[in-house]
Amino acid sequence: MAILAHPDDESLGVGGALARCAAEGIETCVLTATRGQRGRFFDNANRPDDDTVGQVREGELRCAARELGVRELIVLDYRDGCLDDANPREAVAAIAGHIRRIRPQVVLTFDPFGAYGHPDHIAICQFATAAIVAAADPAFGAGSGAPHRVAKLYYMVTDQPKWDAYQAAFKTLVSRVDGVERAATAWPAWSITTRIDTREQWPAVWRAVQCHRTQNAIYANLATLSGADHEALWGSQTYYRVFSTVNGGRQLETDLFAGLRDGRGASDR
Repeated sequence: MAILAHPDDESLGVGGALARCAAEGIETCVLTATRGQRGRFFDNANRPDDDTVGQVREGELRCAARELGVRELIVLDYRDGCLDDANPREAVAAIAGHIRRIRPQVVLTFDPFGAYGHPDHIAICQFATAAIVAAADPAFGAGSGAPHRVAKLYYMVTDQPKWDAYQAAFKTLVSRVDGVERAATAWPAWSITTRIDTREQWPAVWRAVQCHRTQNAIYANLATLSGADHEALWGSQTYYRVFSTVNGGRQLETDLFAGLRDGRGASDR
């Protein structure tokens, strides 16, 4: 289960992992907190109102989810750009309810830096992490389903070489918050716990990225890249294992389901 903030996070952030899981027969779910209502709309000329933008971007999200083989897509009704103003009790309860219903073994979300300081990314990291705790607590929300304990939580993280390649292909990603410019925050290579080989999935990720047509001013340069360049962008993904109840240690993981695979080599979520 990937718990994210905006349409396109599922493709640009965890697309390779989702597509690889789907190819292996593992059920996947994406929860997106907003419809991206305040995002770019092509070149922003004759931009419609925010709600219309959100409807279009939700359609793009559903297109991308199909390309990635996502089994279930959940879209919450929070406003883009305002996620950190959401009532935390309500947001955590909503996400925890879906965790209890879907009962994932593995959850992916943003890191505490929100990749490049985006407040919505930071908020969804905090809400998702709290919701995992709440979902496992029998005393929390008696009417929201049976408690469920997630086995593994991962933050999607990026080392400096990948950030350099990513920003060369897109643009320099920054957020200006409260008058302070925030830039991409790379994780030290030694801190990365998990590196997933997604070379076979990069074509599916690229198709999913192309579903987000309203964002094409950001993605336009991607159309000129070679297959090798695309593989460099989408052919591996890195994560930080926040916790695991089934494995640990310094050895680099190559599988999000390490410690969970059964004798048949597959898990159900």
